[in-house]
Amino acid sequence: MTFTKTLLLALISGIISGLICLMYSIIYSDSFFVDFSSILNPAGMFISSTIGTLLMSIGYFFILKWNKAKLIPIANIFYSALSFGSIIGVLAFKLPLDMDFPEMFPGLAIPMHFFQALSFLSLAPFFLKYSNK
Repeated sequence: MTFTKTLLLALISGIISGLICLMYSIIYSDSFFVDFSSILNPAGMFISSTIGTLLMSIGYFFILKWNKAKLIPIANIFYSALSFGSIIGVLAFKLPLDMDFPEMFPGLAIPMHFFQALSFLSLAPFFLKYSNK
């Protein structure tokens, strides 16, 4: 996999993840009449999604560069576990005291932590040509 393909995979999966986060945020906010836009804004969603998928793509790039394609399934498990572990930050996050319905925030933010891995792992097979040697 070339580095250009690595960046393209990261960019496309990051944009898709950011769009899914944005749509989920809009649906969640409209459904439950809550507004967390001061904490979770669209720019932050897209930036964090793109950075997350960029790091995953770079991991794939180095695994394939070192001809260790057998490590891809282990990397996939690692990425999934890391996205699951990242929800600890959401649970520990302290909202401003004047925020309405703070108990609704984890329901918005926790699913967004899985969208990066989901979009990346769904798109990666379209960009990669690796063999299990």
